[in-house]
This record gives sequence, C-alpha cells and structure tokens, in this order.
Amino acid sequence: MDATRVCSEVPGSSKSTTSLTESTSRTETINGSHEFKISGYSLAKGMGIGKYVASDTFMVGGYSWAVYFYPDGKSPEDNSVYVSLFIALASEGADVRALFELTLVDQSGNERHKVHSHFGRTLESGPYTLKYRGSMWGYKRFFKRTLLESSDYLKDNCLLVRCCVGVVKSHTEGPRSYNIPVPVSDLGHQFGKLLESGKGVDVTFQVDGEAFPAHTLVLAARSPVFRAQLFGPLKNHNTKRIDIEDMEAPIFKMFLHFIYWDELPNLEDIMGTDSTLVAQHLLAAADRYALERLRTICESKLCEGISINTVATTLALAEQHHCFQLKAACLKFIALPQNLKAVMETDGFDYLKESCPCLLSELLEYVARLSEHSLTSLGNRKELYADGGDVNGRRVKQRLH
Repeated sequence: MDATRVCSEVPGSSKSTTSLTESTSRTETINGSHEFKISGYSLAKGMGIGKYVASDTFMVGGYSWAVYFYPDGKSPEDNSVYVSLFIALASEGADVRALFELTLVDQSGNERHKVHSHFGRTLESGPYTLKYRGSMWGYKRFFKRTLLESSDYLKDNCLLVRCCVGVVKSHTEGPRSYNIPVPVSDLGHQFGKLLESGKGVDVTFQVDGEAFPAHTLVLAARSPVFRAQLFGPLKNHNTKRIDIEDMEAPIFKMFLHFIYWDELPNLEDIMGTDSTLVAQHLLAAADRYALERLRTICESKLCEGISINTVATTLALAEQHHCFQLKAACLKFIALPQNLKAVMETDGFDYLKESCPCLLSELLEYVARLSEHSLTSLGNRKELYADGGDVNGRRVKQRLH
C-alpha cells in the first residue's frame, strides 16, 4: 500500500502553511476456481502432438479463462513422453496480470495432489502477465505419461484437474470530500397511503359482505393472476366489481394490505386470535394469487409456530400448496417420539387423514428413518419440541371470529 503526502507553501506569505492530502493505492487479487474432469483419457491419447481437449470457459476478475490439456504433449521435441497442461486467457484483454494454480487431483483419497502454484510464495518477477487473448501459462512437461497412467491420479479412465486463477487489480482511493446519504426506499409506504386515500380506485372487491376498493394497475403489477383477470384475453366482463369467494374479509384486508405495503401488519394485533391460523389462510391466498414473497413469509411464520395442535393442519396445507420446506419441518416435528402420539390424538390429524391420506405413508417412512438413525444422531440433533399450543388451528379452514 502506498500513501502520497503533498506539502505546499502559500505564495506571498511570511509563514509557510502546510496542507496534507492522502491517497492509497490498493492492489489485490480477485480469485476464482474451476474443476475440469477429463473423461475417457485412453481415447484422447494419440490425437496428436499439439492437439488438446479444453474445458468450458469460466469467468474470474472480469475475464474468461479455459484449461487446456494436451494428452500427447504440446511440443514435438518431447515426442509424446509428457502430457501438457495450461490455463489460457479466453477473452479480449491486454497485459492481464494474474496468479495461477494447477492441481492434478489424487483420486485415491490420500490427498497427494500434484500442485503447481503461484499462491502463497514469493515471486521474483511478480504475477504472470498475459499479453492478449490466447496467452497461456502452464507446463509442457506437466507429468510423464507412463507414470501418470500407473498413478492414483487416473481413476476409471478419468483425470480431475482443479484450476485457480487470481486476477491482480489495482485502484487508488482518495479522501471523500462529500457524502450524500440515500434514503431507504419507501415505495410500499407510498402505495399504502394511496390505498388509504381512496384516490383513483377503479375496482371494488366484495368479500363476505364487505367492500374493498383498489387500483387495477397496482393489482396487475403485483399479481399475475390479477393481471390475467383484469387485462388478459379472458378477463372478467365486469372489472369494476369482483366477488371473492372462499376468503374471509379480515384475511382479504391483510392480503390487500400486503399487495400495497409489501409487508404484513401485526397479525395478532389486528385479528386478536392465533397468528398461526391467520398465516394458514394467508398462505392459501398467496398461493391462489401467485404472491411468492407473501407465500414465503407465511411459510416462515407457520414453521416458527409449529406445535402439537397446529402441525397436522399445517402439514395438510403445505402438501396442498406445494410448500416443500414447510412440509419437511412438519414431518420432522411429528416423527419425534415425544410428539407423535399427542399429534395423532388431535382433530387436525383426523383432518390430515381425510384430506391427504398419501401423507400417512410418507410420515411412516420418516418415522422409520428417524428410528434407524436415532442411536447415532442422538445428542447431535437440534429438534423442535411441543410448545403446548392451544386448540385454535385444528382445521385448515376454521372460521375466524
């Protein structure tokens, strides 16, 4: 790192005054790796001196690179006694400075790899410089072919090469003479205030006897389902009023709040009831209208709220709406010996048997796997335990009051 100091004397003054400025030059490497598998080595032999097989190109430090392997060697004077291995610049560039490492992997598991590296050692002449596209660094005599073919580097007629590239880049940092803070985006707040104002609304939803005005453009921008319903070729004949069935008014109010604000209000504060049940209904709404962020938020809240009394209905919901991570968490919770019997005695488990009978076989398989591994994994697992939740949430579509 270099620091530059500048001292100046003010002309025409009896005293010299000193002003100090500083700058820092930083030079560092941008590193990246690529693994190149050479399958069918014996078939590549005999292709000719100077002929190669090449890896796919990969990006490091803003440049493309490729690995070149020469089964019969690169130089005629070696008469195919050695294999050659090189790393090449595959994109346009001039005077690209870089560090390289080529590793032939020991495939026996003994970790006795053959490594040629610039990294971690002092280089007398500094990093290698590649002048133009096609410039290479590597070894014409990387490995004697007869030794390679009887070594642990060749397994199942395959070789494995790892390449690491460190592109050297420099930049100079000076003092900041100004700083302008950028405010956090409040786009959701602005749209939320637009909804609260009621200005420009052009559609009204009728939900369970309540009316909810909204803006078609906002709805279409947020949900592909609304976009098709309001502007698609098969749009509703009446886009001024839309009746929503199978959803309760409090749930739709929070659903509409999320569409505009991009966040949920506090579920318990608004509903005065179990937030798990609310999240279950909102998950169904999010899936129905393809709001992926809302769907993921609901999955997360339901995962946090898993309990004896909610897990069965949550599992049924996860299966119906293809929430695979939530489903896995529920199965894991139910399969625990201290939870299984209690869950099976809940009304929610009866609902699970009726609505998703195929899940029972999955649950049995999960319990069996857990039993098989309980001796080896005991003490190493962090599991969820029953939290003694109340009886709200035994039904997926329980009425809200």
